[in-house]
Amino acid sequence: MKSNPDKLLKKHRELVQSDGLRVNSHVQREADDWFINTLMIEGCDVPFKYRRKQRYKNLKGQRVNLTYYPSSETVAGFEMEVMNIVRIKIS
Repeated sequence: MKSNPDKLLKKHRELVQSDGLRVNSHVQREADDWFINTLMIEGCDVPFKYRRKQRYKNLKGQRVNLTYYPSSETVAGFEMEVMNIVRIKIS
């Protein structure tokens, strides 16, 4: 089932939809049974993260459409802003 970003945005007010973003770097690491994917987007200093059950193709240099929400996590004792991706699609 494909998700409709308009439905998601209406239902959850904190979500943000961005189209045509260029991926500068894409890193995948394994944590338990999941693969944690971290994207760095051109012109943005905040990492974008999502999880998948299996490896995903490398997105470096691709343009993507993202639906995400801002969050924060503690890394090495200090709080860091991250964006959690709900929906990702190559544009």
